Amino acid sequence: MTTIGLGVVGCGNIAMTYMRNAKLFGGVELRGCADLSADMAATRAREYGVRAMTLDELYAAPEIDIVLNLTIPAAHFDVTMSALSAGKHVFTEKPLGVTAAEGRRIVAEARERGLKLGSAPDTFLGAAGRRARRLMDEGAIGKPVAGTAFMFGRGMEHWHPNPQFYYQPGAGPMLDMGPYYLTMLVNLLGPVRRVMALTSMGEAERLITAEGPFQNTRFAVGTPTTVLTLLEFSSGAQVTFGTSWDVFRHSNHPIELHGTQGSLRLPDPDTFGGTVSLSERGAAWRDFPSEGELYGAINWPFAAPERANYRMLGVCDLARSIATGQAPRASGDLALHVLEVMEAALRSGETGEAVHIEGTVAQPAPLGEAEARSLLAPEAEAA
Repeated sequence: MTTIGLGVVGCGNIAMTYMRNAKLFGGVELRGCADLSADMAATRAREYGVRAMTLDELYAAPEIDIVLNLTIPAAHFDVTMSALSAGKHVFTEKPLGVTAAEGRRIVAEARERGLKLGSAPDTFLGAAGRRARRLMDEGAIGKPVAGTAFMFGRGMEHWHPNPQFYYQPGAGPMLDMGPYYLTMLVNLLGPVRRVMALTSMGEAERLITAEGPFQNTRFAVGTPTTVLTLLEFSSGAQVTFGTSWDVFRHSNHPIELHGTQGSLRLPDPDTFGGTVSLSERGAAWRDFPSEGELYGAINWPFAAPERANYRMLGVCDLARSIATGQAPRASGDLALHVLEVMEAALRSGETGEAVHIEGTVAQPAPLGEAEARSLLAPEAEAA
């Protein structure tokens, strides 16, 4: 397969993970990076042996085939549209845009130009997500009927030195963390057709306790920090989905699905690994750990928590789709559907009424083990 050149826009903390992981995958090569801060771009360029560019240089560079958009959510639309206008394929961090209207414009632009569009999260392609998909496709729990999903926590201000943007429109727990859960659910259950939700704001202001220039200062919250949602899927399954940054401690499992023949329990969908558990007709849980599986082994380079993190997997799948003409799995269409669902949840919370999802999406094709392994670089596979 022809090597696809990657150019990173946005050289903050998440860029280090993508750029570090690039060497694990075949068929793609980092060739440049850009940031509004020239110093930041120069730092990442030195660290990963690529060329630091201005934004205009990167968009125009003939050696760049895919622009990897790792900017903050508010900049996703402008960067993605600029890259598409320059004739580049795009893979963007989530969310696709801060509104569904932005997302629809992005998807339409890519389609009109005949370009591939992908979006995080790609965590559903990890070992745990692939295991869960196989079990669902094999009918392990029968017809899915009900489920629960919970992303509960205390928020960002206790560890992030500049957390204000997480609490403004376009972010919040739903748009920031919801994509991991909703993408996994759509991957397993298909598209959502109706949403009902309640929303609230636990605190009107937040105190930053993390070390940094804003420590011990307060900022105003501009978006709901608790969103409790009921999702009705086109398949008929119903899932309660809660996201909150107003919770100190809880004991809810990240995702549980229940069907006519059994129950399935999934780990945190913000990671590629973890243990999937199956109960067949009420039997004791049977565990499927993923630590020894492809894209499930612990590879996180920092202290704690150690976990599997293979961000770049979706980018490599997108690169493969350019060569084969097949749809990427972590696609723009999938990300748009998830964005429409999240926006519907917030709108339902405002109006108190159920919201029907106008658009739909096909379940992404399952990623088989042979194809998943073929995405690795030869040296990584040998290791």
